[in-house]
Amino acid sequence: MRPIVARDLMSPEVLTAKADWPVSVLAAFLAEQEITGAPVEDEDGFVVGVVSMVDIVRDFNFMENGGSYLHVPDRIINGLQEVRLIDEEALVRDLMTPDPISVDPEAGVSEVAMTMLRHHLHRLLVVEDGSLVGIVSTSDLLGLLVDSDGN
Repeated sequence: MRPIVARDLMSPEVLTAKADWPVSVLAAFLAEQEITGAPVEDEDGFVVGVVSMVDIVRDFNFMENGGSYLHVPDRIINGLQEVRLIDEEALVRDLMTPDPISVDPEAGVSEVAMTMLRHHLHRLLVVEDGSLVGIVSTSDLLGLLVDSDGN
């Protein structure tokens, strides 16, 4: 039996955000797609970072210390639908984590899991010959455990 590799786990259709999107567009995109994060592409289509809802909300924490991109009301309904921007000019590139961690499609499941654990990631890009070919999430890894138990 062949070992399980990243290619077996990954989702090949990856939704991406654009670095030059305003954060308001990113918030709407994540909410509409019902995802918590996405790789970020530059104007030439190269992956330059990763951004998530955590990045958006994390910036809110700076609000009390001199300003932030966001104001989050006491109650957040359906994720980001209630988030309002303070700085309308904030862009995804201002919030993203640059230089995303990635693995090769033939990386074993142990390498995938260890990489995610080591770097505290919820999603891991799968890159082949410099091109994004998929993404592995923590849910993909959990799905593997459920499948292996036969449930």
